[in-house]
Amino acid sequence: MALAGLQIQKLLPKTNCKECGSNTCLAFAMKLAAKKTELSECPYVSEEAKAILAAESEPPIRTVTLGSGESVFQAGGETVMFRHEKTFVNATGIGLAIPDTLADADIDRQVKEFAEYRIERVGEILRPDAVSVAMCSGSERRLLAVLERVAGLWPRAIAVRTDDDSALAAAAVKLRGRKPLLASAVPATAERLVKLARETGSALAIAADNIDDLADMATRIRDSGFKDLFLELRAGSLCERLQNNIILRRIALKAGNKALGFPMLSYVSTGDAMDDAMEAGIEIAKYGGLVFLPGFDPAMFVSLLTLRQNIFTDPQKPIQVEPKVYAIGEPNENSPVFVTTNFSLTYFIVSGEIENSGISAWLVVPECEGMSVLTAWAAGKFGGAKIGAFVRESGIEQQTRNRQIIIPGYIAQISGELEEALPGWKVLVGPQEAGDIESFVKNVLKVA
Repeated sequence: MALAGLQIQKLLPKTNCKECGSNTCLAFAMKLAAKKTELSECPYVSEEAKAILAAESEPPIRTVTLGSGESVFQAGGETVMFRHEKTFVNATGIGLAIPDTLADADIDRQVKEFAEYRIERVGEILRPDAVSVAMCSGSERRLLAVLERVAGLWPRAIAVRTDDDSALAAAAVKLRGRKPLLASAVPATAERLVKLARETGSALAIAADNIDDLADMATRIRDSGFKDLFLELRAGSLCERLQNNIILRRIALKAGNKALGFPMLSYVSTGDAMDDAMEAGIEIAKYGGLVFLPGFDPAMFVSLLTLRQNIFTDPQKPIQVEPKVYAIGEPNENSPVFVTTNFSLTYFIVSGEIENSGISAWLVVPECEGMSVLTAWAAGKFGGAKIGAFVRESGIEQQTRNRQIIIPGYIAQISGELEEALPGWKVLVGPQEAGDIESFVKNVLKVA
């Protein structure tokens, strides 16, 4: 039976030193109980406590870190099959796979574009995570030369792909200090590569064609004490890939098999860009740790990064913007005043539609705990009294002489309450859908 947080706390040093990243030993104990951290994060835990807690505190799927410094990528750490059960921890990594047969100029161009690529969506900066270099030339010297080029242009996680253990060994030495991913060890090379990965501070992927062989190899490696592993269960079809991922996840989470409790690695290369995107999307949804694609297409990556954000956003903690008054364009004292909630998606849609209407305006965004308009109203977070109090406290009355405030059409029923809360203000009921703001501006506000 799993230990509760209070039981775990009794075995901790109770110094509240904060060196583990938690404010108190109790907070750290609660994280251990939820399997969101590892006992090794506590620098002062006793050997006796280690013996009792080591197995209990380890997440069923181990967190593995690639990269160094501030440019690290983490995979694994998961404790549930479905995010509504608790939450997902580390988003699937999305990377670019480069063969070492590419011309130097093409390598430089692709990696530079990839390193600079990022998009902003609902207040978050989204970007890819890793670059993998594959030895397709058959030349270890060429592989090392390409790795040197990539490492100079790409600051984040790097993987090296070949089943040639000698080439992987040379690459690990070349990238010492960057904590690369060596992909992949097979049964014949596993022992040597585990030793090498341990000596160079690298992570290691182990590859097999079936679950039994993968489990045998993972068990031996884990028993040796090395745990910075990725699992690469090679599949011949999309259906097989999906089935393998689900089976591995269930074995780790439901059956408690520690040997297969590691993040999963996959390389997608179907020969068709749409099929590549579909397979990568399956990895993001079910249950890839790190997936590499054979080329960089911004249209593909924006779709995958958006999908990933949607899946890995904690449903219990919606993305929020800061509650305050936002200036849309260059508003003045006569500009209209709109109001909406601080749910990021709502804010960015509404602010975008105000901009598209061609006017400048003030957008009042009160604290609604990241809920959408109707949800916040139903929860009592977006009523007339609360909006009125926020308007008075925000200082907007000193920024504008306009005393009209426009509320979303879905909550027209609060107009009377809001007018009572804001003496001297007139409440206008705006459109229900943000897409109708432009029409509302032209036809109701009479702004050309």
